[in-house]
Amino acid sequence: MIVSTEKKPIFLVLTKPYQKVSRSKLKKKSLLKKWHWIANNRRRDILFTTKQLERLASKAEKESVKERKKVQKSLQKRDPETAKIYAENAIRKKNEGLNYLRMAARVDAVSSKVQTAVTMKGIVKNMEGVTKALDKAMSSMDLEKVEQVMQKFEKQFEDIDVRTSTLEDAMGTATTLSTPQDQVEALMKEVAEENGLEIMDQLKDLSAPSASIKSNPEREKEDDLSRRLQALRN
Repeated sequence: MIVSTEKKPIFLVLTKPYQKVSRSKLKKKSLLKKWHWIANNRRRDILFTTKQLERLASKAEKESVKERKKVQKSLQKRDPETAKIYAENAIRKKNEGLNYLRMAARVDAVSSKVQTAVTMKGIVKNMEGVTKALDKAMSSMDLEKVEQVMQKFEKQFEDIDVRTSTLEDAMGTATTLSTPQDQVEALMKEVAEENGLEIMDQLKDLSAPSASIKSNPEREKEDDLSRRLQALRN
């Protein structure tokens, strides 16, 4: 009994530090693996959301085209009041589609950030390996190996530049789904010109009972952003 009690503390002293280090390493690996799993799953969810928003944008654009055709039919019937309603619907649907595209761009930017966070860890590891290979090649003064290592090193930085530019190009701002009077009249004129219809008299009839809505500086800024975003998409 005396021998066993004397050995027990020695056994604990020898084994406890070893077990503590081992658990720490396992915990670190487990957390890192779990983080990668969560990041990849979140990225899949984000990509799915982006696709949904793009489908909604496409649907809104198609509905805008339908409303535009209704404007044409109403003008042919010389019914400016109904044409105005359809024109408002067409513009509202187009703005709705642009808002979906903006939101998709914002979500895609988040997706890029998640992907960058995941891949940067791999890039850092690769760069560490490249640095070691470069040290080895320089020590042996093998110029061919040095050139190969430098090409690989530059490739790593190109990957970083591509991901950085993707984040910088992603843009997204929320806008109101308003239908200013000047846009409505502009759309009606455009449809009339496309189909050889006379519309000036009809617009004069409309301007009497309804007051025109002037666009404020903020709305003009939003319209400018819409045009720039559409140009980027095209």
